[in-house]
Amino acid sequence: MKLHMAIAAAAAASVLLLAAASTAGAVTYKVNNEATSTAGGRRFDQEYGVDYAKQVLADASSFTWKIFNQPSPADRNSVDAVVLAVRDVGGIASTSGNTITLGAGYVAAITGNDFKTQVTGVLYHEVVHVWQWGLQDYGAHPWVYEGIADFVRLKAGYTAAGWVQPGQGNSWEDSYSVTARFFDYCDSVKPGFVADLNAKLKNGYNVDYFVQITGKTVQQLWQDYKAKYGN
Repeated sequence: MKLHMAIAAAAAASVLLLAAASTAGAVTYKVNNEATSTAGGRRFDQEYGVDYAKQVLADASSFTWKIFNQPSPADRNSVDAVVLAVRDVGGIASTSGNTITLGAGYVAAITGNDFKTQVTGVLYHEVVHVWQWGLQDYGAHPWVYEGIADFVRLKAGYTAAGWVQPGQGNSWEDSYSVTARFFDYCDSVKPGFVADLNAKLKNGYNVDYFVQITGKTVQQLWQDYKAKYGN
């Protein structure tokens, strides 16, 4: 009897452990350096490293889920793995599906003492593209999606040199840091604004989302934003 109870208890413990492992391993993070023969590829290995990059991908994913108010995997984009590939390509970085490409040339050219911080900021931005909804409308409204990605980067504390200051910019459609700063203002008007906007984007973009979330049109919000900072 005691033996049967012990076996049953062990089996139950194994099930719990397997369930925990399954939950913890729901998303895997992979890093492939395909540019080891280049200066940027070698620098990535020496000054950033595969293990560190994997941890950044995991941290950035968790932070994005928090910003998007997605505590459960059922709330998120269905992604089993986030992949970072360091490649000998032009540009800084890009994302296609679940794969982020980091340009080896960009890595090689980074100056300053905050090398890791600069790369991490880029990765946070790109990780958002893996998880955000509505990318089927990216081509028509890229500023919305880039603004959300930079908003997450902003809230994570990874702003970059050259970013505009709050209130700057000619239009909320200027994209990247201009739109991110504007979304930060919208988030102060209606806490959770970006989470609500991202959720609505699952069905495609509509400018009326601003009214639905905040009660104001995007034009009204932009005018209020500019007025707040004396612009």
